[in-house]
This record gives sequence, structure tokens and C-alpha cells, in this order.
Amino acid sequence: MIDAHVHLWQLGAQDCIWPTAADGVLFRDFAMAELVATLDDAGVDRAVLVQSQESPRDTAWLLDLAASTHRIAGVVGWADLCDARAVTTLSGDPLLKGLRPMVQARAANWYDDPALRGGFTAMAECGLVLDALIRPAHLPALARLAERHPDLVIVIDHAAKPEGGQRGLAAWRAAIAPLAGCRNVHVKLSGLLTEMSRPDVARALETLLELFGAERLLWGSDWPVVTATETYRAWLDLASALVPEQHHLAVFGGNAARIYAIADIGHG
Repeated sequence: MIDAHVHLWQLGAQDCIWPTAADGVLFRDFAMAELVATLDDAGVDRAVLVQSQESPRDTAWLLDLAASTHRIAGVVGWADLCDARAVTTLSGDPLLKGLRPMVQARAANWYDDPALRGGFTAMAECGLVLDALIRPAHLPALARLAERHPDLVIVIDHAAKPEGGQRGLAAWRAAIAPLAGCRNVHVKLSGLLTEMSRPDVARALETLLELFGAERLLWGSDWPVVTATETYRAWLDLASALVPEQHHLAVFGGNAARIYAIADIGHG
């Protein structure tokens, strides 16, 4: 079993500028020992470590942590996508599985910037996954990116953070549906409980299964962010109940192993 989305951070180190005191229970260090204990408690074998800072120092730190334990299956880091050479250089580390520009607070057409094309091309050539940290407003531009770069594997983090409620979910469905036609696009079931109620999570997951199929969905906890609203185990149990049992092997590990090119998903 693979958790496709976890974070670690040290306040004030590795260029860490988030979380802040305003983020309450998240405003402390989260270290590897605590993550491993959490994985053990939930019966999860390995995890993909995802950057939380737009900093090469943070990515280097995450890669060093990943090299120290088999429990980390890979790292989704950060690089300046305006610098294709930096992307290529960073891809030399076999533990680097992808890159994540933090787009959620940026302009809706951010992915259309011509200055980024070389970086996206380098990612595709190096076999790096693009994790898309976005909101529904960014989905049209992401669809255009997917069409321009059909060889670039894309994973939409947190299902693009849909707003709850009937109107919010309807608008999100209309925005994300076109990406279902892009076979290089996948969706990460993570971060949903921090955005919506449990009934809305169930509706969103039903929509994603309908549009993308189980073979293009992968589960992530978004630990420790999930702990601001729910426990790790509560989110895992809810997701396990909502995903049909015949798809558990794929959604809770197999798809992540394929998408992020993880060779061994067992203990080591």
C-alpha cells in the first residue's frame, strides 16, 4: 500500500515559510519518525514525499530523507520550470519522481506561460510527473497543457480542491470533466476532507470514478495537513469505504507505483 501524498517540514529551516502560527496545530515540526509511526499504525507500506516549499533547499532535504529509509518511495520536489537545465539536472536523482509548482494562488492561465514550455518539455523527456496543486479555475489551462504535452504525466493534487455544496461541486465537475479525455491526466484523492464535508467527499469521489475510472485515481493522505480536521486513519477508512473494494489494489497502491515509477511497493 502506498500513500501518494505526505509532507515533512522543519519550521524556519530549508526555506520553510509555511505553515505559520495562523495554521494552528500544523505550526510545528513534522519529522520522519512521526510519519513512519503514522504509516505503521495505519498499515501503510510506503509513501510519496511531496514538497511544501518552493525551494531547491527543501527538495534537496526531502531527497536526503528519502535516501535514508525505504519507507519513502519517492519525492515530488520543486524546481524553477523556467530553467529547463535545472529540471534535467535534478532528474538525475532516481528518488525524484516529479515536480510540483504551487499554482493554487496564481493566475488561472499560469500553465499557458510560454516561458514554462522548456521546463515542461524537460519534465516529459526525463520521465518526471507534474503534480498540479491547483483550484478549479486552473483546470482549463491545465487541460491545454495536457494537450500540448501528451507525453507529460500529470497528477491533479487534491482533485483540484473543489468547493463543497451542490453549486460548488457542479461547477467543479464541469471544469474537470474535459481533462478526463486527456489520458495523461490522473487525479489524486487527497486533501478532500480539509475542503468539504463527508457527504460532499462521497459525491466528489463518485464523480471522479465516473469520469476518470479507478485506473487513473490514486489515494493520498495529505498528512499532516489532514490532521487539522481529521485523523489519518479516519480519512483512510472513509476513502476505503467509498472506493469499491475491487479497485482497492489500484487506487491504494498500484496506480501510484505505475504513475511514479515505483519498483517495489512492499516493506524493505
